[in-house]
Amino acid sequence: MQRLFLETPLRAGLTHHCSRDHANYLVNVLRLKRGGEVLVFDGANGEWRAEIAETGRGACVLEIAEQVRPQSEGPDLLFLFAPLKRARLDYLVQKATELGVAGLQPVLTRRTNVARVNLERMRANAIEAAEQCGILRIPEVMEPRTLELVLDGWDPVRRLIYCDEHAEISSPIEALERSAPGPLAVLTGPEGGFESSERAMLRQREYVTPISLGPRVMRGDTAAVAALALV
Repeated sequence: MQRLFLETPLRAGLTHHCSRDHANYLVNVLRLKRGGEVLVFDGANGEWRAEIAETGRGACVLEIAEQVRPQSEGPDLLFLFAPLKRARLDYLVQKATELGVAGLQPVLTRRTNVARVNLERMRANAIEAAEQCGILRIPEVMEPRTLELVLDGWDPVRRLIYCDEHAEISSPIEALERSAPGPLAVLTGPEGGFESSERAMLRQREYVTPISLGPRVMRGDTAAVAALALV
């Protein structure tokens, strides 16, 4: 069955009047009729079977029937990244969501070449990825912050793993195995890499672990997928 994310807290017996976009998708794209079923989730209360109770001109009503999966939380993992240009940022957000991150934090570095970040577009991409790959939670999308502000407000209990081509340990697995267990965050830099002053600022923090992604220079979106998969 198709999956839909709803912005409504779900419970058995709830009647949900779909948005125009959802109604169009269910009735005109999927061509579902009264009695048709879909799976729905709200990011907090698990996944539910829903039945189409009514359709009309540009409208669709769902009856929430029963829970089919309880809510399950993924890893306590935040993803911090220097924003990329539009298409690559879309890809990065989708793949980070599929890999199970809990939060998406744009970080502005000295070499970041994207002036504005469309947070609504980021959330829409995260929702679409979650709908397609069976995830039950939607990562929190946070306001962009400078690297300095992020580090100044950091909770040292959460280890920060950042991609650094100058990491002393060549094997990322070996570097990660030396890290203490607990909540984690992954940080990837801009296309031009971190400046030397930013690397120095990161390395002087005890909670930071630099990892190498190998001998090749990767695009920002590729580095994000590689780093998250390793972690």
